[in-house]
Amino acid sequence: MGNPQMVRRGEYAARGDYHRSPDPSWDYYPTYLAKLSIVRAYLNALPRGTRVLDAGCGEGVLVDEFADRLEIRGVDANYASHAVTTASVTRLPFSEGSFDRVLCLDVLEHLAYADQPVALAEMHRVLRAGGELLVSVPNLAHLQSRVQFLLRGRLIRTASEYKHPGDRPIGEYLRLAAAAGFTLVGRRGIFPTIPIVTRLVRRNPERLAPLHRLLTRLVPVPGWCFLNVLTFRRG
Repeated sequence: MGNPQMVRRGEYAARGDYHRSPDPSWDYYPTYLAKLSIVRAYLNALPRGTRVLDAGCGEGVLVDEFADRLEIRGVDANYASHAVTTASVTRLPFSEGSFDRVLCLDVLEHLAYADQPVALAEMHRVLRAGGELLVSVPNLAHLQSRVQFLLRGRLIRTASEYKHPGDRPIGEYLRLAAAAGFTLVGRRGIFPTIPIVTRLVRRNPERLAPLHRLLTRLVPVPGWCFLNVLTFRRG
């Protein structure tokens, strides 16, 4: 199902394959590296030949990286290459039960609210019974955002409304997944957004990456963290 033509739309047309060599000055840089570390450990633990779908995979960084030991495929609405097929996560071009594992990494927040349950239902459909879905998603109700709500009556968006139209508190994502038929079996938080410290890390992402890692290790409360990595099982 690979698409031999190179297709780049949206951010990929403007910025190229920016996930392959992320800019160390990117304020999300240490969070992105921490997420990749968790996902790589998850994939490395899978048996050789496990059928994996990376839904909304962008440039297919993980698809390329694990192609030699996993049966891994990628789809993305704005990208196509030899490893990635152009398709929407709300309409996956695969039959029911095609995969043992599905990845959905920093994707759901980019969808409209109405499309999020549709995407989760599609990922549930293409997973075999007992298969797992690994999701990473930013948490609208992270610690700094909660403090802002107490002080000013509003939460801090994880990105602009244009970029993250489906921004939600993590609890809402958990309820959506449960409604789609998934059972939560694992949850990890990345980067508890402690006020003042968070601003310093965001302004100096490369230099303060060790502080980012230390905070994640010392205060791993998922509800306080900017990013959550969630493991669900299809019943």
